[in-house]
Amino acid sequence: MTEQDNNKRPLKVAIQGGYGAFHEIAARKYYSDRDLTIVPCDTFIDLFDSVADGGSDAAVVAIENSVAGSLIPNYALLSGSGLTVTGEVYLRIVQNLIGLPGQKQEDITEVHSHPMAILQCQEYLAPMRSRGVKVIESIDTALSAKWISENRRTGVAALASDLAAEMYGLEIIAASIESNKRNFTRFLITEPVCEPEIEDQGKHTDKASVCFTLPHAVGSLSQVLSVLAFYRINLSKIQSLPVVGKEWEYFFYLDLLYDDLSMYRKSLEAIKPLIDKLQILGEYKAGERNNEKK
Repeated sequence: MTEQDNNKRPLKVAIQGGYGAFHEIAARKYYSDRDLTIVPCDTFIDLFDSVADGGSDAAVVAIENSVAGSLIPNYALLSGSGLTVTGEVYLRIVQNLIGLPGQKQEDITEVHSHPMAILQCQEYLAPMRSRGVKVIESIDTALSAKWISENRRTGVAALASDLAAEMYGLEIIAASIESNKRNFTRFLITEPVCEPEIEDQGKHTDKASVCFTLPHAVGSLSQVLSVLAFYRINLSKIQSLPVVGKEWEYFFYLDLLYDDLSMYRKSLEAIKPLIDKLQILGEYKAGERNNEKK
């Protein structure tokens, strides 16, 4: 199949959650010029497996939120997946209280949603909790909406996107209820490894995600950061994660921004003597951070 044929067929993109999830919105934003077939997955493990097994061409993975922080387990899943990060997208997250048509806030006795969505709406939910409304965690925002719709559950609402409300025939009871209106989630685009394409893309990249372990020695991390600074590499994110089975040892996940690809390459060569098990998770074009508000 030629590259032109590939661009004509719908791209199968795995997302965590159901149709109408924020992952789907992120996928459609990133692949705005492609026809997509969305492949819903219950868990992030299922999502990575879908791409690895050939059931999907790519996956969209939430990695951090500006309010709730990093989705730490996804770092380990990413590094162990064998997939490559080929892009990223920032999405303004607007949470809504949605339910069956005709319901009002005072009718609601239960609110279902993903734990991160609940965390993002704490201020709105606080008075509801105080009057006895149960807030129940689920595996996904959109799947909560789907469950309410399919089971015609009156008195039950979900925290979810306006797309989920539209797709499942629900109404927005209260719009934009997230506590912080600067609520963004960063999603990574992951695809199967294809070395020639990655090498070619490297000429047009300005961001990389890498991970490594460090020897248990005083100042080991500071030495690495000093080398990166010397080569004018901007560190936009650092996340540590314990190495399973080796207490007090850590993987370090770094996002690096660079203006000069050759300087970036030299910086990696320069830090190799200081680190163990360097893994380049992906080199890609940095996503656009906009100031959109609703």
